Amino acid sequence: MINQQLYTTTGEDAKLVFDEDPELFDVYHRGFAAQVAKWPENPIDRVIARVQTLPEDTVVCDFGCGEAKLAESVKQRVHSFDLVAINERVTACDMAHVPLKRHTVDVCVFCLSLMGTNVSDFIREARRVVRKGGEMRIYEVSSRFPSFDVFVKNVEAFGFKLVFREEFSKMFVEFVFTAVTKQAGSDTDLPLISLKPCVYKRR
Repeated sequence: MINQQLYTTTGEDAKLVFDEDPELFDVYHRGFAAQVAKWPENPIDRVIARVQTLPEDTVVCDFGCGEAKLAESVKQRVHSFDLVAINERVTACDMAHVPLKRHTVDVCVFCLSLMGTNVSDFIREARRVVRKGGEMRIYEVSSRFPSFDVFVKNVEAFGFKLVFREEFSKMFVEFVFTAVTKQAGSDTDLPLISLKPCVYKRR
């Protein structure tokens, strides 16, 4: 029920739900951990391996960080954001409005965190905080994308350029974009980015 709500509401509405009952976030993450245990690979391990190869002065923004495993595992500075601050490494906020200044981040990461109905707002916020020439890395469930090409085209309208894409473990996909320009046009001109929700079957 919690999972479905996260995929079918905006990030702002989801934060209000967890603000009213923070224990729901812990319940969600326990269920998430049970799902991860069945996967052939946990994408966050791939993220950690990628970030560990970057210079130590790299600044990373982890959107939808969960327990902030990335920040715990690397030497680089990581700003960790999620709907609830589950530990001292996490700052609670709506991912569409993170408390960072413009162009102050080298790498933005979304690891299984493009949830909700306002994905476009999250991509726009990533472009706001990442410097020109910086990266945005997205790791998601492959089946959520009706078309990889359409997704890439829509993301590039926000001022990014795809430089790498790879499917892995038969169920996930990794995208790496470089921030090349300011977003194309005003907010009203930008495309609506929509992904399929991950809805678990009831048993």
